[in-house]
Amino acid sequence: MTVLSVSGLQKAFGGVRAVQNVSFSVAAGELLAMIGPNGAGKSTCFNMLNGQLRPDAGSVTLLGRSLIGMAPREIWRLGVGRTFQITATFNSMTVRENVQMALLSFHNRLMSLWPAASEMYREEAMSLLERVGMAAQSERACGILAYGDLKRVELAIALANAPKLLLMDEPTAGMAPHERVALMDLTAKLARQDNIAVLFTEHDMDVVFAQADRVIVLDRGRLIAEGNPDEVRADPQVQAVYLGTGAVFASEAQ
Repeated sequence: MTVLSVSGLQKAFGGVRAVQNVSFSVAAGELLAMIGPNGAGKSTCFNMLNGQLRPDAGSVTLLGRSLIGMAPREIWRLGVGRTFQITATFNSMTVRENVQMALLSFHNRLMSLWPAASEMYREEAMSLLERVGMAAQSERACGILAYGDLKRVELAIALANAPKLLLMDEPTAGMAPHERVALMDLTAKLARQDNIAVLFTEHDMDVVFAQADRVIVLDRGRLIAEGNPDEVRADPQVQAVYLGTGAVFASEAQ
């Protein structure tokens, strides 16, 4: 089942055409990696899908419903979760309280006067933390957590709206190699258990080729390749785009 469908997406900033006629789709339970060199248009694509930017042209639909013109909060309430390259949590609050805040927002209870916010959705928050392996640290302040653990908390927060689609921007940035593998293994497991469509950007090609079901490649705003990891790795145009940028396509294909 197709969850996200993108067709003819375009965005320009003055004379710079950041995204040019990009089309792709993501199915339920599928992990799709969006890769490309710096300036390829990945972040611009993400921001259009999430409602932070309005496309100049094209369509974006979630289970057949257009997302064009919706605010990020409205899109989030429809079941689109997002994680960011730089993790942002309330450092003085506990791990559990951070997840509770996301649940309170999703259920539109941030302005409720009764009961106390700390007592609302405790069980639901603990259930999400259990799923990401952070229940044992639920009462620790986020400000003292290791960065890899913060990434797991962010994933729990992103699951608070029971997402149909999860957008992950550089999910393993700043993590140690073993932490990257563990986080993406967990993401893949959750996606397949809950039929969540996952679109992620990533510069670590080991992560991309180990975890993605399919890969799409952008360069200068254009979609230049798509397919399974082996097909994309062997694509001469993809190899040419990455020459001189530290990519590993050529060496891995040998």
